[in-house]
Amino acid sequence: MQEIAIIGIGQTKVQESWDKSIREIAGEAIFAAMLDAGISTADGLFIGNMMSAFTSRQENLGTLIADWIGLQGKEAFKIEAACGSGAAALRMAISAVSSGEMDTVIASGVEKMSEISGSEITAALAAAADADYEAIHGLSFVALNALIMKRYLYHFGWKHEDFALFSVNAHSNALSNPYARLHNKISVDQYQKARMISAPINLLDASPTGDGSAAIIVTSKSNLSNFNFSGKPIIKIIGSASATDYLAVHDRNNPIWLSAAEKSAKRAYAQAGVSPNEIDFFELHDAFSIMAALSLEACGFANRGEAPRIALNGDIQPSGKIPIATMGGLKGRGHPVGATGIYQIVEAVQQLRGTAGTTQVENAKIGMVQNIGGSGATIITHILKAD
Repeated sequence: MQEIAIIGIGQTKVQESWDKSIREIAGEAIFAAMLDAGISTADGLFIGNMMSAFTSRQENLGTLIADWIGLQGKEAFKIEAACGSGAAALRMAISAVSSGEMDTVIASGVEKMSEISGSEITAALAAAADADYEAIHGLSFVALNALIMKRYLYHFGWKHEDFALFSVNAHSNALSNPYARLHNKISVDQYQKARMISAPINLLDASPTGDGSAAIIVTSKSNLSNFNFSGKPIIKIIGSASATDYLAVHDRNNPIWLSAAEKSAKRAYAQAGVSPNEIDFFELHDAFSIMAALSLEACGFANRGEAPRIALNGDIQPSGKIPIATMGGLKGRGHPVGATGIYQIVEAVQQLRGTAGTTQVENAKIGMVQNIGGSGATIITHILKAD
């Protein structure tokens, strides 16, 4: 793939933003990214979003936000891939720049989830599953992940408490992230005693939702001479790949193996010319602790059935062998679903710029980001490198 550079990043705090509309939240992140990049316009805008029609009664989101930020006349679309919508928007931005059709493009993600009740959000999230064979039977998204986790525990012989350190690590890393929703440490004991949601998943296995937006500005490597980086390292996207699996979990050959993660990671590794051993940190999609474990295994960081051991050994911490959720991940930062994939990219850029604060990964040069749509149905992997 043609090398693409990220020249600007912006984000809003994940929270309940009762006084702001979806366009205002998106605009804040985009304006911050444009300021960081030193630009006042762009050739195109791709907005990752899953549920604006449910939560804000608003579609045609691309044009709405382009109008709001002053990009009238520019190409702008909403991109939807369930919880993988943010990374899907970035994929579209990369394609636009790589083709030569556009020079500079904004990839953003936004979600406003506080507008409707918890039961309505649960129903909206279930739309990422198979409507005819899963959701119609009352399976919520939490319940689907609970079934996957229960199968994993049975098959590999782990206990539920063996997953505690995925959540403990995420909460600890979120403490120093001003944009994170949760700023409280948790202990293994608190994890074990947390309220059950859908056995075996409890409250501390699951990421919180919220309102939020993140944005990045991308351009081609050949266009970099038009920008002033003011001493900041150039962050390049050296791998970008997407893959799908069966939408319904019961249709998959192995419900506790993320086939789409394996496929997209292998393609991204090949594009980037790197192996898992060369990845300095991994911003994975820890919507639930079981997904963190499955992603580590599918991407080659752990053998099948061995991911909990990596956490128990401390290898997922910022100073460990494969740091994950370095700014809190979905569990600590929060999961405004359509925006999550862009938040992950923003946080990876912070690590590669050396601006991640107390959870900075030492000598970070190559980072991997993986965004999941559905319960493993759509998985998008990006690999970033600092020059």
